[in-house]
Amino acid sequence: MDSDDRQELERLLGRIGLGDRQAFSDLFDRAGPKLFALCLRVLKDRSEAQDALQDSFVKVWRNAGRFEVTDHHPMSWLVTIARNTAIDRLRSRKRHEDIEDHAHYLAGSGAGPETAAVAASELARIRACLAELPDDRRDAVRRAYLEGDSYADLAAHFGIPLNTVRTWLRRGLTTLRECMSR
Repeated sequence: MDSDDRQELERLLGRIGLGDRQAFSDLFDRAGPKLFALCLRVLKDRSEAQDALQDSFVKVWRNAGRFEVTDHHPMSWLVTIARNTAIDRLRSRKRHEDIEDHAHYLAGSGAGPETAAVAASELARIRACLAELPDDRRDAVRRAYLEGDSYADLAAHFGIPLNTVRTWLRRGLTTLRECMSR
């Protein structure tokens, strides 16, 4: 991209930072195809790549006001957001698959068929209850309790204050507890 493209992207990001929806649409038209290709290359699934692209542009919308003109091309900033979003989705997919692996912990080692069936049923209930949480809260709960991410890790990942992380987890666990007791 040449310097005119760079200046145009910087101008669009500045306008988006002020809430300009037309600038957002223009940025999507300009950068969307390249960012979609990147997401597709990482995720290797068209539907997931589309979701990652959408999530990326939501992040751009929310954070455009923080974009600072530097020596780096603004497309680098956009690529970083899209790449990280796609990688997060890839990891999330892996974690979702990994939750199935936790069923044997519910059953215990050497469990018989009846215990394994009860554990599978409990796992299904846990998954259904997790599905009731908003995506970001569900991801935070999984990261904290299945992967061991700290509050600080979660705050950095989601770009939110530490106390908000604590609130998300406390409310998420309360919701899960209520759901599991039904």
